[in-house]
Amino acid sequence: MSLNRKITLLLVAFALGILMTVGAISLYAFRSFSIASSTAHVKTAAEIVRVYLTESMINGVIDKREQGLARLAEVHNLRTARVVRSAFVNRQFGPGLSREMAADPIEARVLADGRARFELDEAAGEPVFRGTIPYTATARGEPNCLQCHQVEEGTVLGVVTIELSLAELQRRGAYDALAVVLAVLLISILAILWARRLILPVGDTAVAIGEVVQRALQGDFKGRIRQRTRDDIGQIAAHMNRLLAFLDQGLSQIGARVAQLTGRPPHRDENQLQATIDMVDNLTDATRFKATIEEDETKTEIYERFGRLLGERFAVREYTIYEVQDTGDEARGLVVVAVDGAIGGACRWCDPQVEQRGDLCRAKRSGHPVDGLVQPGVCLAFLPREAEVDGVARRHYCLPLIQSGTVGTVIQLVTTVAEAETLLERLPFVHVYLREMAPVLEAKRLTETLRDSSLRDAMTGLHNRRFLEEYIDTLVRGARRRDGRLALLMLDLDYFKMVNDNYGHDVGDSVLKGLAEVLQDSVRASDILVRFGGEEFLIVLQDVEPEAGVAVAEKIRRRVAEFRFRVADGALQKTISIGVAVFPDDGETFWQVLKYADVALYRAKEEGRDRVVRFTPDMWRQGGELF
Repeated sequence: MSLNRKITLLLVAFALGILMTVGAISLYAFRSFSIASSTAHVKTAAEIVRVYLTESMINGVIDKREQGLARLAEVHNLRTARVVRSAFVNRQFGPGLSREMAADPIEARVLADGRARFELDEAAGEPVFRGTIPYTATARGEPNCLQCHQVEEGTVLGVVTIELSLAELQRRGAYDALAVVLAVLLISILAILWARRLILPVGDTAVAIGEVVQRALQGDFKGRIRQRTRDDIGQIAAHMNRLLAFLDQGLSQIGARVAQLTGRPPHRDENQLQATIDMVDNLTDATRFKATIEEDETKTEIYERFGRLLGERFAVREYTIYEVQDTGDEARGLVVVAVDGAIGGACRWCDPQVEQRGDLCRAKRSGHPVDGLVQPGVCLAFLPREAEVDGVARRHYCLPLIQSGTVGTVIQLVTTVAEAETLLERLPFVHVYLREMAPVLEAKRLTETLRDSSLRDAMTGLHNRRFLEEYIDTLVRGARRRDGRLALLMLDLDYFKMVNDNYGHDVGDSVLKGLAEVLQDSVRASDILVRFGGEEFLIVLQDVEPEAGVAVAEKIRRRVAEFRFRVADGALQKTISIGVAVFPDDGETFWQVLKYADVALYRAKEEGRDRVVRFTPDMWRQGGELF
């Protein structure tokens, strides 16, 4: 119920209460006045009858009293004027008239006790006021009653009954009361109209405020309140309008700026306030996400955290994260980092050839998002048939992450056709997280690249001596835990200085690169290759017996001897000398065994080069001379 209706009903109820109260008071006052007035009239009429009878007795015309009483009954509104004589008067003067002898019960009681009685009789349909008043013998005044009546002082000589009709008085009273009620009703109506004139703007303003507030809760701040008055209510409406205009302008600016940050355009029918709150919440959460991943140690941890975010926040549980291989050439493939929440794994949603030819991926090739949600089949690398699970077709959306000016990572989101529209709505927020994640991934990549470059030889791509120094403790602990052996092969090209002197350092560098390739092809992926310095190389073979280590060394020697190094004028062949020592068979520490391998290499040089020499204790000269 509106405020105006409530106030109107309250005023009407108040007016009705006043009308009923005034009507009741008027009727009660009229009744009381009528009774009091009638009582006075009855007493006056009774006194007139008494004086009339007394004078008639004195003048000797008492026998004509009947005519006088009859004439008295003709008085307006006087219905009855009757005299009843007491037994004392009848004994002294004889019986009176017949109607003076019969006394009704009220008159009998008045004759008995001498007390006047008054009553209002409304039973006959016409209100009649009756008064029965006694005549008492008294010696006071003139004439003296006791001079004629032989009775004692205070004896009741008779009673006079007077009956007055109150019909006319009642009608006049009803008219007067009705006039009062009508006057009060008119005043009440005028008061209600005047009050409504004052109250209506309050109610209308309250309703209008409620409506604009409801619209504001729905994100619409363009509603305005009509200013109906210039008083306080009008000022409230004006202030409310200014507040709504300020909120509308401010929210529009905030929404536009936030939309620029998220890339999400506003929709016509959406709640602008709620949409802005959601966008700000996502920006805040994305900032927290960035602060969190900045403290992660590796890119893999970041990818794991982002995968959990996709599932928990955006309900995307089918996805692939690719990294572009850093091979230094244009034909770079994609490496599968994570598939559907699991780190690593096989390429599931795309043609596996993208792992060798990254340009098959449209997102990697173009550097722009690929929308397979709206345009199915836009990327030929996505396999729609293979992307069906339990007969439900899938669609995809691929987002490239630019790192150092090129695509470094590709995020592929996969969803069902039914959920494609939902994912499309959430994509701007996914973009926000990726925008925050991209620089962190770039920083991690640069850190890893910098660290890797500090641990690798720039020319050959093999590990350097610093890597050996940092990794050796882990390597030795692993060997001791497995109770395994490490075969250390120290290698040195024979007469390498002559290559630099005769052909130049460019050919020498080419020979070293070729040697690095031969060495990589000759050992396992778990073995460690180190360019120890110049033309010296170190190979650490893990978990091998001494004889196997020597056999590997011999295989390397033969391959190097057979390998033809390419130079400007044709090809060049070289030989290599190798010293072999085994940890912990030959020494207690890794560095001690490394020194023994170097001693064996020196012995191979002394014995004519192009050979493999296994360290034996007798090769270590006493006296402190080191080889």
